[in-house]
Amino acid sequence: QVQVVESGGGLVQTGESLRLSCAASGGTFTSHAMGWFRQAPGKEREFVADVGWTAESAIYRDSVKGRFTISRDNVKNMVYLQMNSLKPEDTGVYYCNIKGLSENYWGKGTLVIVSS
Repeated sequence: QVQVVESGGGLVQTGESLRLSCAASGGTFTSHAMGWFRQAPGKEREFVADVGWTAESAIYRDSVKGRFTISRDNVKNMVYLQMNSLKPEDTGVYYCNIKGLSENYWGKGTLVIVSS
């Protein structure tokens, strides 16, 4: 059974940094994209970033380009999101997503709060 567990959220001030981690287990993810979504209070879940097997495949939503960096460790089945220069609008629950051709796995999320 596939499990996806996020960690690393917390309360920070504007301009500070956080690093989120996501651990996947119970499966093989060589052909899966690994990524992050977020959901702010009262809003729909939105895409943040994802990455394929190689770092060059990473894509980001426009509002986080230049501030966030996604990376993955294919040996450990981990994906990370380094978030720098955080803004209050980055506040939300961040969800790890692992997506294959016919599979889509989600973690339960980790809360990020950026105070102004």
